[in-house]
Amino acid sequence: MIFPDNVFKAYDIRGLYPQEIDEHFAYQFGQAFAEFMKRDCHKDDITLVVCQDMRESSIPLKQEIIRGIRERGVNVVDIGLASTPTFYFGVSYYDYDGGVQITASHNPAVYNGFKIVRPRAYPISGESGIQDIKHLMTEDFPMIEKIGEQRSQEGVLEEQIRYALSQINIDEIKKFSIVIDTGNGMGAPVVEELFKHVTADLHKLFFELDGNFPNHESNPFKEENNRVLQKTIREKKADMGIALDGDADRVFFFDETGKTIEPAIIRGVLAQIVLRTHPGAMIGYDVRPGKITDDLIREAGGKPFVTRVGHSLIKTQAIEMKSPFSGESSGHFFYEARHGFFEMPALIILNFLHEISQSGKTVSEYMAPFYRYHHSGEINFHVANKDVVLSRLKETFADADISDLDGYTFTYPDVWFNVRASNTESVLRLNLEAISEEKMKDMAEIVTHVINS
Repeated sequence: MIFPDNVFKAYDIRGLYPQEIDEHFAYQFGQAFAEFMKRDCHKDDITLVVCQDMRESSIPLKQEIIRGIRERGVNVVDIGLASTPTFYFGVSYYDYDGGVQITASHNPAVYNGFKIVRPRAYPISGESGIQDIKHLMTEDFPMIEKIGEQRSQEGVLEEQIRYALSQINIDEIKKFSIVIDTGNGMGAPVVEELFKHVTADLHKLFFELDGNFPNHESNPFKEENNRVLQKTIREKKADMGIALDGDADRVFFFDETGKTIEPAIIRGVLAQIVLRTHPGAMIGYDVRPGKITDDLIREAGGKPFVTRVGHSLIKTQAIEMKSPFSGESSGHFFYEARHGFFEMPALIILNFLHEISQSGKTVSEYMAPFYRYHHSGEINFHVANKDVVLSRLKETFADADISDLDGYTFTYPDVWFNVRASNTESVLRLNLEAISEEKMKDMAEIVTHVINS
């Protein structure tokens, strides 16, 4: 059987349910994934973690994935309903051989998909296994004498939170008033468990698990999805706001006025915290403009390096560079632990609360010195031929310092921008930054004209 190519993404497997990904797809994937992991681990006796998010389609898809895995003689540990970081923690902390999380992250309810990892939650991307699994899905495998065993494991979330708490002196965290929006996604159980141990006045928004996302798209990277959160911060006179996306592997912060703090600033602040205990360490960030991150890493004595966009690609490079922390402009932040390297939203929140507590400042006061540059936000363009447009940009801005690490990054002394083809949509994405708002707006208009011409 031929499966649609477009569901096999650069970072995961994702598509419309049931048009592109259905129970038959899940069963075939389960078999192929089991065979791939046996070969990848160079042994037959392996155990894989399986879990799911809150979407209605996730349970039937999980059942068929488990059936496919077990029919290849591979054991399954089902950790149930879990966020993606809880999944990563479950695989790595308990030393399993890999696993699959059934989730479509922040995508609308009509989507579903799979995130897959090796031991230590090491990412499997389009370049490091997803395409191999796609080809295995079309094979007929010989019968296995004994199917794999299946068991459930509880308490993974609780252990994940205990680990995060062990990294911080929570007695030094002040009692804050916090508005938290989990967007009906998997951040709610994480937040609930974390704040059993941290004293705060919580104002909870959309904590009911609902894969139909009845209140707003579960993607805080889009500013329109944060309107209720921002309004509530002001109404409640809260100290700050926090938002998580659908599978809770991205976290965003807001000051007491409701202003969204740029992820590049959060990334830089978190990097400085890490560099206090890892002096001179390598810290990674993706090619999309966010120069403040580079500034803050260097000011703290760290060594910045630039990566391609995508959580699996950043993790892979950061692990190779032995980086204790790295981050992506879209709100993915990754920590090194004894057992792996992946997103840890609970630890991110704890570090943020601790840092603001120790500063003695409001969130806006603390962040004010870091607003040194003016960012366009991400601007998307639907174009007929992405390669033609990228070539035209390279010709037009030939006098810039040009990098082709991921799309093209054009750097001038007072303005810099990246244009890259999306790995998940048929669009070009522009991110532009400058030393002044006027320069940012002028260059954004020029680049937009070149793309649209």
